[in-house]
Amino acid sequence: MKLVALCLFAVCCSSLVNAMTTVSAKSTQLRKLGEVLRELNDVKDILQNTEKMINTPPQDIEDCCYASALQCFRSNLELHFNAETSANRKLKKLFKSLRNQLTVKALDSNSESNSTCQACDLHPKVNGREFFNRLETLIQRTISKLNIN
Repeated sequence: MKLVALCLFAVCCSSLVNAMTTVSAKSTQLRKLGEVLRELNDVKDILQNTEKMINTPPQDIEDCCYASALQCFRSNLELHFNAETSANRKLKKLFKSLRNQLTVKALDSNSESNSTCQACDLHPKVNGREFFNRLETLIQRTISKLNIN
């Protein structure tokens, strides 16, 4: 009898720890995405008026393509703004945050491995202002989805 009670107690504790870990991971991802939004706003003020035309995922991208869209935004930040080696500290910080595993996992949680997402270079080209606005929308939508789940 004591053994059964002990086993039930162990199962309950294990379930509780698992639930707490999931909640903790989600809140950590939410904090990181909030940080990304703040960094993005800093960079937008500086770079959004650029005349460069940049391949950009659509505003209404499907949930299953969030990770692909993030990769596209990162690639274009590096290609058009030299984000990784830039002298602009804020841009480097944003680029690093977009590569952070918490950010990647938050956006990847909506993705499916068998989804057919459009290649980055096939997305239409838009100006810098629209590029940064769409990146902001992607992050905001991910935050909303994490808050709902």
